[in-house]
Amino acid sequence: QLQLVESGGGLVQPGGSLRLSCAASGFTLAYYAIGWFRQAPGKEREGVSAISISGSTVYADSVKGRFTISRDNAKNTVYLQMNSLKPEDTAVYYCAGRFSPPASWRSLVDTDFGSWGQGTQVAVSS
Repeated sequence: QLQLVESGGGLVQPGGSLRLSCAASGFTLAYYAIGWFRQAPGKEREGVSAISISGSTVYADSVKGRFTISRDNAKNTVYLQMNSLKPEDTAVYYCAGRFSPPASWRSLVDTDFGSWGQGTQVAVSS
C-alpha cells in the first residue's frame, strides 16, 4: 500500500517561500495522481493543487501564480513550491494519492483520493 510522508513545512514570514515534499514508499509513485490539500484551524480541508500521472496540473484560485506543483518519479516524490506566502496560507498541508486514474486526471476534491500522509505544518507570520 502506498505510504506518503510530507516534509518541508515551517514558520516563514509573509512574502517568503517554502518547498513541501511528498515522498512515497511501498509503491511506485508514477502510477498515482497526487493532490495537495490544506486545513486551517476551524476550517474545512481544501484542495490546493494536484498533478496527474502525465504531469497535468490544477490549482486553487487562491494559490494560482504563487504555488507550483511538480513530480520527480525517479525520486518517488511530489513537490509543492510555495512563493509569496500569505498569512492565510497558514495550515496543515497534506498530500494524497489516487491509484491509476486516467493519465491526465487530477482533482482538488479530497474524497477522490484514498492514500493520505500525516501532514506538515506551515505557518506564515511576521
